[in-house]
Amino acid sequence: MSRVVLAMSGGVDSSAAAYLLKEAGHEVIGLFMRSGATEEQTCSTGIGLSLPIVTGKPGHQGCCSAADAADARRVADVLDIPFHALNFKDAFGRIKDYFADEYLAGRTPNPCVMCNNWLKFGKLWEFAQQVGADFIASGHYAQIAGRDAADAALTRGRDPDKDQSYVLFGIRRDLLPKIVFPVGDFEKSVIRETAQKAGLRVFDKPDSQEICFIPDNDYAGFLERFRGKQDTAGEIVDTTGRVLGHHEGFERFTIGQRKGIGLAFGDPRYVVRLEPETRRVVIGTREELARQTLTANRLNWHIDVPTGPLRCRAQIRYRHEAAPAEATLVADDVLQVEFDEPQYGVAPGQAVVLYADDRVLGGGWIQ
Repeated sequence: MSRVVLAMSGGVDSSAAAYLLKEAGHEVIGLFMRSGATEEQTCSTGIGLSLPIVTGKPGHQGCCSAADAADARRVADVLDIPFHALNFKDAFGRIKDYFADEYLAGRTPNPCVMCNNWLKFGKLWEFAQQVGADFIASGHYAQIAGRDAADAALTRGRDPDKDQSYVLFGIRRDLLPKIVFPVGDFEKSVIRETAQKAGLRVFDKPDSQEICFIPDNDYAGFLERFRGKQDTAGEIVDTTGRVLGHHEGFERFTIGQRKGIGLAFGDPRYVVRLEPETRRVVIGTREELARQTLTANRLNWHIDVPTGPLRCRAQIRYRHEAAPAEATLVADDVLQVEFDEPQYGVAPGQAVVLYADDRVLGGGWIQ
């Protein structure tokens, strides 16, 4: 029997994952990751280790709500598995800093990828080692093929509408054999049915649609609260430099954005470029939005580093359909990706992830 530490969020996916792991005969330890500044006290884990748990009042939990923690704890009680809520305020602070830095530099951040890299599969593995666990697990819709260090591979989840392999590309390659994705081989509808049959009342809980530390989806408001008022207002221009209007802050825009620009046009217009140095937001046609080549750095490979051009399918955002491309290392940590056909909405700050069929080969951050 293997000991598995499972990241529990209080949602249906990680809750069903707990049930599936236990049904498969594993010893499951649930871990809820809190981000807020709350009071800590020490408790025994029952497995020879004393750890801080987090107590606090509803509304003072930062990005991981007290309601979610309560849901996760109830699931653990129903399944009779150990459950711990740990305060990862410092780690979440790093993610918030990254998010703010990227937006204020005119890039479009992806905090979910960073959270997976730094927290869910970084701190989670550290905790697992402390408690003598063999594996770590989460409720992500992805799969691991192979268990040997040499051939373990991250692949897409069975449900194409829920596949989350894109946001997992940054996991260290050496960790892949230690990771389990219990729900990755199922359709979402089956997971909800499984949770209902197991008596888990979160079976119909809605999926979260927001960034966890911005529950109201107001990015600009978060940035102002987190970093103070910034002087980022400027001009809205077309690709020739002609001034079309003014905006209140370039961080309110993303590449490929069509709605909410604040100006009326006879034909569709898109944000094609952000210029933080001039504080300009550049608007153009769909044709002007097209890009056939991108460069990326801060690479993470799940295969041996390629020594020549690599045919693949490249995905440039979570909901983008991976497109045929050729990827080439042009420097030690710089990748050039050339698509067979132009792509729309290539945004600096987002990840580009390379696939061979359903297997993740690696990826990096679009420059």
